[in-house]
Amino acid sequence: MAPPAVAIRRRGRLTALVAGLGVLIVLGSAVHLTQGTANLDAFDVLGLAFSGDSGDAAVLLESRLPRLLAALVVGAALGVAGAVLQSVSRNVMASPDTLAVNAGAHLAIVAVTAFGVTLPLLGTAGVAFAGGLGAAVLVLALSGTGGVVRLVLAGTAIALAMHSVTQALLMLFAMETRGLFAWGQGALDQNGLGGIATLGPVVGATLVILLLLARRLDLIYLGEDHARTLGVHVGRIRFTAIALGVLMAAAAVTLAGPIGFVGLAAPALVRLLADVVPGLHRHAALIPVSAAMGGALLLGADLLIRTMVTAQGALSIPTGAVTTILGAVFLLVLARNVRVTATATEPPAAGARGGVSAARYRLILGVLVVTAAASVVGALLLGDAKLLLGDVVNWLSGQAGPIVTSVMENRAPRVLAALLAGASLALAGGLIQAVARNPLAEPGMIGVVGGAGLGAVAVITLVSGVGFWTQAGVAGLGAALAMAVVFALAARGGFASERLVLIGYGMHAGTLAVVTVLITLSDPWNETKALTWLGGSTYGRTFEHLVPMMLVLLLVLPVLIRTRGELDLLSLDDETPRVLGVPVPGARLLLLACAVLLTGAAVAGVGVITFVGLVAPHAARAIVGRRHSRMLPAAALLGGILVCVADTVGRTVLAPGQLPAGLVTAIIGVPYFVWLLYRNRAAR
Repeated sequence: MAPPAVAIRRRGRLTALVAGLGVLIVLGSAVHLTQGTANLDAFDVLGLAFSGDSGDAAVLLESRLPRLLAALVVGAALGVAGAVLQSVSRNVMASPDTLAVNAGAHLAIVAVTAFGVTLPLLGTAGVAFAGGLGAAVLVLALSGTGGVVRLVLAGTAIALAMHSVTQALLMLFAMETRGLFAWGQGALDQNGLGGIATLGPVVGATLVILLLLARRLDLIYLGEDHARTLGVHVGRIRFTAIALGVLMAAAAVTLAGPIGFVGLAAPALVRLLADVVPGLHRHAALIPVSAAMGGALLLGADLLIRTMVTAQGALSIPTGAVTTILGAVFLLVLARNVRVTATATEPPAAGARGGVSAARYRLILGVLVVTAAASVVGALLLGDAKLLLGDVVNWLSGQAGPIVTSVMENRAPRVLAALLAGASLALAGGLIQAVARNPLAEPGMIGVVGGAGLGAVAVITLVSGVGFWTQAGVAGLGAALAMAVVFALAARGGFASERLVLIGYGMHAGTLAVVTVLITLSDPWNETKALTWLGGSTYGRTFEHLVPMMLVLLLVLPVLIRTRGELDLLSLDDETPRVLGVPVPGARLLLLACAVLLTGAAVAGVGVITFVGLVAPHAARAIVGRRHSRMLPAAALLGGILVCVADTVGRTVLAPGQLPAGLVTAIIGVPYFVWLLYRNRAAR
């Protein structure tokens, strides 16, 4: 037992931490109230607080004070939600983001709005709660006790699917959902104090209930068996805590939209401080301190926006995008120190483990070629204007009429762009998985697609009149930089699955958040531009846009043919290829360069498309085996088919309306990957 003086000193650290957070919040609030388009300093604000009604007082009470209170309430709610979700799942990466709670709540609110249902604020919060709870339960059911990787994978997959559906609704019901795009990035702007007055008590009451459960949460976090012996109903308490955490996140989403990473960073920082501040590991202290930390982080992010840009410009930048960027940096640092396994796990694939016979492989490849050709022909025939096969033949022979010629000149480049982009991303995914010996790696999920997208959007928005070839080159440079950062940070520990996935997840989220900031700053009213680019669209493609993808494929395919045996060896370990004379560093660098070129060309051609590079190689392994001389051609065909079919569905089902191919690809590809996760868990 510690001496009284030591015990007092330890309690003093906790008191000092709480007092320090309180001072930061008070000072930050004072500065926050002075920021805005109206020229008010601290003395003006203090005077207005005690003066009568005036125009400046209305600004303070109707705009600045609601925004300040929203930052504190939303930050506190997300901090508490993250702390509780981490405790009940016993996973430091659990949060409203990684459990898809924010995505589920966002989708539920957008769906209700899109179909014309008007609800009071509490009703909207109830809808958000239902969507968030459903998403969290699904992610936890899929991840089980698989650790950090399975949680992030399942959460990312479900969040991506829900985000794709949300974007589709925003595009299809643009009039009904006007203004929800910026809100969907996390916006603290409030129309008066009504929202805070309604949902603030909900957050406060939920916080009190969680504090009453603090002792039981302590026992569950220490061990379920120990908790049961002390009479704790583990299942009941766990579900109650999850529901209360989701309710906190739903209230935050209802007030300000999905604010990224605060629910992950705030409790993670508090848990890191527990090593030097005794008592923080107990939920009676962890929960309120996480609330204060969340409020301080969100307030600081909002202050940062208003300090770095003009007051008018700050109104157009979603606060959630800034928190996502800051949170992504925090995740990159956190992931470098997370405990990981030494090697990557086997990919969740079915069948064909030892490969297939040569005759069966030729049959499978022939079927895939025929399917790819059929998907191309179907894509040429279908759309807002239906064509016949004879029309296509006449166009190819130069005998088509003006209507058919106009349709085909617009449609043919789109179809070929989808086919080439899908093949490129599938090949890039197969290469990255082999080089990193990690079945979880994929250009989209490890941030390479996001890096390419950031490069392309940056050059478009910052340089006027930029040409397509410059855009393609900068997209490739962005992909290379993103991959270099991810692999450099993941190299510690030999590209272990956990570290690579976490770093890649942070890079993906951070780059897309920067893309959102660039688009809102350069063209804040053009939501369609943002949705189309981030959704991955073939709209407006010409034959010029196909040239980079074709050149890259012509350049890369001979390299892959020559190195197919080295790929098989590199996917095993470092020692085997080295013993057999393979220069491991040089071969790895060459193949990663090929993956970067493929990804950059695909993103420059069709925008941001994710999941193709993960699903296609997995499906190819399942049907032809793991030999890369067989797997890569099958993956390329599967990727091309997937994106081509997705583009056709997006152009046809809702014609004359259209959905970006990337949204449809995610909606198609995510259920397959979810099935793989479920099947792998059942097998385990």
